[in-house]
Amino acid sequence: MRLGLLCAFAIVLTAAGCRRADERVVVYCAQDQEVADEIFATVQAETPLKIAPKYDTEANKSVSLVVELEQETTRPRCDVHWNNEILGTIRLARKGIYQPYTSPSAAHFPAWSRAKDGTWQAFAERARVLLVNTNLVPPADRPKSLFDLTDPKWKGKLAMAKPQFGTTATQAACLLETVGPDAAKAFYLGLKANGVNIVPGNKQAATGVSEGKFAIGMTDTDDAYEELHAGKPVEIIFPDAAGYPAHPRHGTLFLPHTIAVVKGAPNPEGAKALIDRVLTMEGAMANKGAFQFPLNPEAKERPPTPLKGRAEVKAAEVDFDKAADLWDEAQTFLRREFAQ
Repeated sequence: MRLGLLCAFAIVLTAAGCRRADERVVVYCAQDQEVADEIFATVQAETPLKIAPKYDTEANKSVSLVVELEQETTRPRCDVHWNNEILGTIRLARKGIYQPYTSPSAAHFPAWSRAKDGTWQAFAERARVLLVNTNLVPPADRPKSLFDLTDPKWKGKLAMAKPQFGTTATQAACLLETVGPDAAKAFYLGLKANGVNIVPGNKQAATGVSEGKFAIGMTDTDDAYEELHAGKPVEIIFPDAAGYPAHPRHGTLFLPHTIAVVKGAPNPEGAKALIDRVLTMEGAMANKGAFQFPLNPEAKERPPTPLKGRAEVKAAEVDFDKAADLWDEAQTFLRREFAQ
């Protein structure tokens, strides 16, 4: 009897210490659920992985998941963090949230897409764009630069998501990095003076333009294209696509997703297996409602016309690490000027 109990105890210890890649993998995911669910369903159909995703809301995109990861450092519940805010990823990496992992699936990705310490991998990017209502704004008046939005003729006609959150917040910190804090803050003060309309998220900025509530909206390519594809009277403008002489590193801002293994993850081997597979499916995100540009140069898929990648416009030359350094300064400024 005693021997049997000892054997059973040994089996339990062995099972606890030897996790397999086919166990449950928990993913904290900032990608839109309808897009990620389809990718996860494909992975589960083709592999033994059992994926348990947790998502954010549109208005609070990526923020609550970051808070949970920080709160769970002593006892992680998450295996993989799929983020859509690279500056948030960099700040989490600095706090020791991730463990290094270099996926063989990212061998052909550009060098800049990998964290220097190997803690995260960037993939599938979209651009920050302007969506214009073509019924309200004639062709000759349509803005070509972000800085055109401070023109008094747009007073009360512009929509922007809450600038303390999501890609709008990331854009602010990146703008501080590329054009300098003084010029960037002057831009946002110009928007405020112009009576910019603050809406919950990028989706609401895009739909507000397509419905004629606003003439122009600052948003992302995925939300903008949905309105164009739906046949709404809109045009997508890639701001500063030809560059901006006063600030040579300024241009259209492209923001990638990132994916990482959480340090102390319950199932690290399953996490690595999932990351390997998701990175091979980057091309699938060119459509399926995501409309993202793959970073893998070997990926043949591309989002539909008229969406443009960084090879087709003057992309902003952002040092994301330095932009992360400016995050707190940007947030302090944005909260002071735009908190409601």
